[in-house]
Amino acid sequence: MNKSMLVGAVLGAVGVTAGGAVATYSLVGNNGPEYAEVLAVQPINETVKTPREVCNDVAVTRQRPVKDQHQIAGTVLGAVAGGLLGNQVGGGSGKKIATVAGAVGGGYAGNKVQEHMQESDTYTTTETRCKTVTDTSEKLVGYDVKYQFDGKVGQVRMDHDPGRQIPVGKDGQLILGQQGAVQPQGGVAGVQE
Repeated sequence: MNKSMLVGAVLGAVGVTAGGAVATYSLVGNNGPEYAEVLAVQPINETVKTPREVCNDVAVTRQRPVKDQHQIAGTVLGAVAGGLLGNQVGGGSGKKIATVAGAVGGGYAGNKVQEHMQESDTYTTTETRCKTVTDTSEKLVGYDVKYQFDGKVGQVRMDHDPGRQIPVGKDGQLILGQQGAVQPQGGVAGVQE
């Protein structure tokens, strides 16, 4: 191999290596950090209330419809029975008074007996009764993320957990839209001082 060729090859290799090192330094060294460090992630939940109807069959006791609301039959039968009993007591004018008193007393008693019988004349049926109940559940709506970038601490709301780092663009702003819509706190997804 020729001595000048060897020197040329060595100088060429050194030049290529030096050029690559300078290019790498200009790409990496001058742009600063590419990621913001995540300090804390707090899930944000929202309570969701969902109404629903629950129905049950219930036994219900009802009073049968009254056919004789004024208890006339009981009053008449009681008056007749009371009058007959009163007529059995005493003699002369006392008998008439006892008959009238027996009829009045019997009429009142017959009225009350029929009233009591009507009130206790019931039947049982089954009815469906419904009511509205509210189920509550928790829904994850986002994450409040506290981060540090370039020595400053900030906070932003994201729709996903970013992990340990958040990418930063060349303009120094966080790149938040990796998984969907994002709502930065304070309006801008930048650094808060």
